[in-house]
Amino acid sequence: MAIRRVTRPLPALLVNGLLLGGATVTLFPLVWMVSVSLMSPGEASVFPPPLLPGRPTFANYRELFAHVGMGRYLLNSVILTAAVTLVSLTFNVGAGYAFAKLRFAGRDRIFRILLAALVIPSQVAMVPLFLLLKQLALVNTYGGVIVPAMASIFGIFLVRQYALSVPDDLLEAARIDGASELRIFRSVIVPVLSPIIVTLAVFTSLGAWNDFMWPLIVLGDSDVYTLPVALASLSREHVQDNELMMAGSVLTILPVLLVFLVLQRYYIQGLMLGSVKE
Repeated sequence: MAIRRVTRPLPALLVNGLLLGGATVTLFPLVWMVSVSLMSPGEASVFPPPLLPGRPTFANYRELFAHVGMGRYLLNSVILTAAVTLVSLTFNVGAGYAFAKLRFAGRDRIFRILLAALVIPSQVAMVPLFLLLKQLALVNTYGGVIVPAMASIFGIFLVRQYALSVPDDLLEAARIDGASELRIFRSVIVPVLSPIIVTLAVFTSLGAWNDFMWPLIVLGDSDVYTLPVALASLSREHVQDNELMMAGSVLTILPVLLVFLVLQRYYIQGLMLGSVKE
């Protein structure tokens, strides 16, 4: 019996080659960043810079935690990211469900106004928002970062689009059984919306962790700095310490990268199932 040889068509090989090249170009800066963070001080400053450390060392990471105080900034970022994510999920999921399934006066008009506000750059609102938080005595506090992130138009829109796929008969059956609206939301809606909740949680946590501009504006005391703000401040003091800066960058990127890798299956599932048409 003759054995048929399976050959890949040339277009498939070209596409796979382009994808491999694109992945290499994308990942190379990250791999080199980790490599430089393990180099001895001054090793990355030579020309041409080495790709791999001569003698890998964790001295730069020890320096960050022992003398720079990066541990405190890491804790600040963890606290703020967790608080922003929990508060934002509570408001966005509740509002998204309300716009999708509850009937109230002006529902569609209010939602259209919210969508129109998406075209307004966030930088435009920073000055009035800062003045408002100043009147509320929230400047230079964690509340100044948490309160503006309590709800987002994108989060409400994302949850609403997913909630539209929930059958109305499921909600009516729960109401006939005597369940209150709060019980329906907690016991029926939240489990059904779990894929999009995880997706929104990933979006929100990534945004809160990596946010630089707003924490820089509202947090004036170095004791409450987040990691991105602290890293920018550190770069001004140690402008020549490339290895130390790369170690700080790895410390900033690694937690969110691990979170994304762990939750990527739910994240993609939520994006795919959330693309519903009205």
